[in-house]
Amino acid sequence: MKKTRTDVKFLPNKIATAKNAAKVDAHPPLLQLLEAVRDNAMNKNVVKGDCVVYWMRMEDLRIRDNRALAQASAQAQLSGIPLVVLHVLSPQDFTAHDRSARRIDFTLRNLQVIRSELAKLDIPLNTVSHTPRTNIPAFVVELLQKWNASHLFANIEYEVDELRRDLAVCKLANERGKVACAFVHDKCIVAPGDVRTKEGRGYTVYSPFLRTWAPLLDKTASNHLQEAKSPTTNASSIRSHPVFGALFNVVVPDSVEGFSLEPEERERITICWHAGEDAAHEMLRQFLYTASRSSHLGAMDPLEDANEAVKDPGKHSRLGKYKDQRDRLDSDTTSRLSPYLAAGVISARACVREALVATGKKKVDTSRDTGVGRWIQELAWRDFYTHIVALFPRVSMGRPFQEKYADVRWETSEEHLQAWKDGRTGVPIVDAAMRQANEMGWMHNRGRMIAAMYLVKDLMIDWRLGEKYFMETLIDGDLASNNGGWQWSASTGVDPAPYFRIFNPYTQSQKGDPGGEYIRTFVPELAKVRGPEVHNPPPALADKLGYPRPLVDHKEARERAIRRYKNIGSK
Repeated sequence: MKKTRTDVKFLPNKIATAKNAAKVDAHPPLLQLLEAVRDNAMNKNVVKGDCVVYWMRMEDLRIRDNRALAQASAQAQLSGIPLVVLHVLSPQDFTAHDRSARRIDFTLRNLQVIRSELAKLDIPLNTVSHTPRTNIPAFVVELLQKWNASHLFANIEYEVDELRRDLAVCKLANERGKVACAFVHDKCIVAPGDVRTKEGRGYTVYSPFLRTWAPLLDKTASNHLQEAKSPTTNASSIRSHPVFGALFNVVVPDSVEGFSLEPEERERITICWHAGEDAAHEMLRQFLYTASRSSHLGAMDPLEDANEAVKDPGKHSRLGKYKDQRDRLDSDTTSRLSPYLAAGVISARACVREALVATGKKKVDTSRDTGVGRWIQELAWRDFYTHIVALFPRVSMGRPFQEKYADVRWETSEEHLQAWKDGRTGVPIVDAAMRQANEMGWMHNRGRMIAAMYLVKDLMIDWRLGEKYFMETLIDGDLASNNGGWQWSASTGVDPAPYFRIFNPYTQSQKGDPGGEYIRTFVPELAKVRGPEVHNPPPALADKLGYPRPLVDHKEARERAIRRYKNIGSK
């Protein structure tokens, strides 16, 4: 993938002022949208119409267990009219939100599978590209009017721009189109706003959030884990309809201008990340029922050569051993489901349901003492960070959650930033993680933490530059999880690592990759190095192998970081 140099002087222009961010926080767009939906539902001018429309987004690319799609199908059946599916490609949004070409390619490949599967149900998928992005609300409402739609259903996206877009759609549809709009909670297991403190506020610390979140899933009347129904087949007569019949001929493009991959890279990413719900569920099955493969590193097919199912998955599968092995970078101990969860190819609800089946548990386990408990905690973290984006929208506006760290003094070395991006920092574990990201469009979560902490604390480079590069590079770029992780590493976010807690990358390397196999896989200069030197090559050995020396001394860098955080604005 072509690497771009980030202008460190440009980034502040994308950061909202503290005043504007606080203003948005005081009246979160999510609450405004939910209020508009309630008002729209009371609109008595809605007519029967000729169709019901489901608007599929980049975060809900699936047919199974999709709440908005299920509700749209139910409404279509109730009204006796067909269901039509819409997807709007917005290149300007992709650019504004730093979407990676890999993520766009993954989106298109999944849409192609979805189009085929929906066609079996006589449901058309109309994929259309539109600019400018500011005009998308009017464009969508005009389509609804053209099709004489009675209802629009969509799952909520919780970022500020997307919420404002949907709010505009809802108002326009109500004013001109006489279309009922329903924007539905689907991404999270528990919807933002449903997990609150005694004072009625959203949690900003994970532990009490988890203690409140977990019991909600076990309530008898709870529908948090309930599977949404699959859509019902349209009447076959839709194929001869003068308007809707032609939509079956609309193809999903292979690429979007400005976000296309070179053929060699597209082939590699396609091997690493298969498209479609069946692939996602097979990834989940292997995680739940098979043991890890120590040699399955690099750009390889994750579904190939799977181990046979273990007899006791609760103890011996990757899930069963997750508590003890989740931080190992040298084998496939994790689920690798993050691209599928970020794109909504599989629901987080399905992951919890299937984990309970695999372990034979009746209640949701979120303990620290079991593999399944630790893994479900990771799903809870995804909910937690999405709740933060929804209820404290300033974090998606470039602001630190903890404003007291807004004026930490950052370095502006383009040379150091580029070396970090290229995986040439001279710290093997950091370089291995970054090269894995550049090669596969994905990296192990422990690698993300190590690489992020190194950029922010060792190199003292603004966390927002790292956040931006991850979004531009990774196939699983998700604003909430990415922002939450970066602000955790930078000690600026909700429930972050304290500023004085700074990873020693060499210690982390020995823990996460004790034998050095991960490093040798992604850093070929060190492919023949054995023993402790693989984690921190002596200068003479590094020079001989053509491997760079460290950009900074970790001890000195650590002292600098603590000084700057302790004395905001100081050098």
